Amino acid sequence: MQQSEDALRTLRHSASHVMAQAALRLYPGIKLAIGPAIDDGFYYDFDTETAFTTADLEKIEAEMKKIVKENLPIVHFTATADEARTMMANEPYKLELIDGLEGDPSFYKQGEFTDLCAGPHIRYTSGLKAFKLLSVAGAYWRGDEKNKMLSRIYGTAFQTKEELETHLTRLEEAKKRDHRKLGAEMELFALMEEGPGFPFFLPKGVVLRNKLIDFWRGIHRREGYHEISTPIMLNKGLWERSGHWDHYRDNMYGSVIDETDYQIKPMNCPGGMLAYNTKLHSYREFPLKFGELGLVHRHEKSGTLHGLIRVRCFTQDDAHIFMTPSQVKDEVLAVINLIEEVYGIFGFKFSIELSTRPESSIGTAEDWERATEALRQALEEKGLPYKINEGDGAFYGPKIDFHLEDCIGRSFQCGTIQLDMQMPELFGLTYVGADNGKHRPVMIHRTVFGSIERFIAILTEHTAGWFPFWLAPVQIIVMPISEKYHGWASEVYKKINDAGFRAEADMRGEKIGYKIREAQLQRIPYMVVIGEREAAEGNITVRSREQGDEGMKGLDEMLAFWREINSPFK
Repeated sequence: MQQSEDALRTLRHSASHVMAQAALRLYPGIKLAIGPAIDDGFYYDFDTETAFTTADLEKIEAEMKKIVKENLPIVHFTATADEARTMMANEPYKLELIDGLEGDPSFYKQGEFTDLCAGPHIRYTSGLKAFKLLSVAGAYWRGDEKNKMLSRIYGTAFQTKEELETHLTRLEEAKKRDHRKLGAEMELFALMEEGPGFPFFLPKGVVLRNKLIDFWRGIHRREGYHEISTPIMLNKGLWERSGHWDHYRDNMYGSVIDETDYQIKPMNCPGGMLAYNTKLHSYREFPLKFGELGLVHRHEKSGTLHGLIRVRCFTQDDAHIFMTPSQVKDEVLAVINLIEEVYGIFGFKFSIELSTRPESSIGTAEDWERATEALRQALEEKGLPYKINEGDGAFYGPKIDFHLEDCIGRSFQCGTIQLDMQMPELFGLTYVGADNGKHRPVMIHRTVFGSIERFIAILTEHTAGWFPFWLAPVQIIVMPISEKYHGWASEVYKKINDAGFRAEADMRGEKIGYKIREAQLQRIPYMVVIGEREAAEGNITVRSREQGDEGMKGLDEMLAFWREINSPFK
């Protein structure tokens, strides 16, 4: 599996070089930046006087096909730094990269095209058999907003044309399911230029959000969590004590109050530590589980913002679990079980990564080894397959990350379990043990949704906006065929509404076919149609997404059915 992934990345990296060569042939004045392989494809950044267009992509792709047919050998060589600077004298971005290298610079050459690159690459351009250029975007050099905006071309490549076609079909399906498009059509949320990365939730979106939160609260009450709420802004000294100031300051927003520096929280955990320390705890209280739906803010670069997937303010469904060292494995297993249950309710499959100590971290090697081993043992006891993600742990501890897979095969990192032996030390957390002595608790940080906003985005795309009945912002819409039947339609609407369902009534003078199409665009699970026969007999005709036209039903019969399915546990 790893060899296959590596081979695909090599192919895509080579595709980025072929693309750059083609672009240079067509537009000789452009300057080259970088062109790596990425998940699902590749890109190359160019400095151009005029940004590339879709028409340019067609020309570049046609030139790439010529280069593939030329069957050029791709040759690796190294040079001294001085030789490298001479070769790249007209490429300012390459010169900047050369200045930052240690050792002799590495190059790859194919025909007239030479690029600074560590590789690896395929041996001949003819090995690139299935590729497609997809889009253009702006990107700052080295991701820094202070640098020049470059023109980035995205593409993808696969080993076979069949794999490429499958991927392109999936991309088309993803466009239809884009949560930004559906969010606007369904009136869930808005993204405004007055606040990039700060989403506005509209009335229907607030209903959806609140139903998710109600579900979260219910399942956490069942599992013995106590909900807390901590301030959105705390003084800089707290963030220095927690380690976030040293490791996360560039992502934090701040202000000055009464001549003291304050930071808006990017995480909930330091507040959770202070909440724990408001009283002396006994081992008899353990495991002590604090849950928090905390609004956090992070300074994400504008180029990385994406709908509700990547925002600058979001609600993290956090929890901090305090325990004795002997309880660690059982509590990790309990969290895994909870996450499995929640994802199963929403119909998600998932994969797992175990992330180990990063270069920038706190704590001893022994603490990290002990914490990592505890997570590993829990996963193996559950019999869950996992990958090791070396060096991607939090700065205070290793973690288990859960990657959701949606219905078209895309992966999103959501839930996490982070084992932390450092923050309890930094905040001086203690508990009274069975020996009446003071001891240091072990702590788990964990999320299930990851964030409410991100989960809404993923769920919207996974379901194409057709949320399960219990979660849909509008569950039922009542639609009379004409004004003559408004009386019975109004009565039906009132009974449905009084029964506690989220209903609407469309009393407009539009044709029923138009009303049905609009209700389908709004992804309303059930439509109730009222005409002459329904009004005369005191019944309703029901349409649903699953069954289409279900025919005439008794209202009481349908109310009983809707009560049965109006729960996440059905």
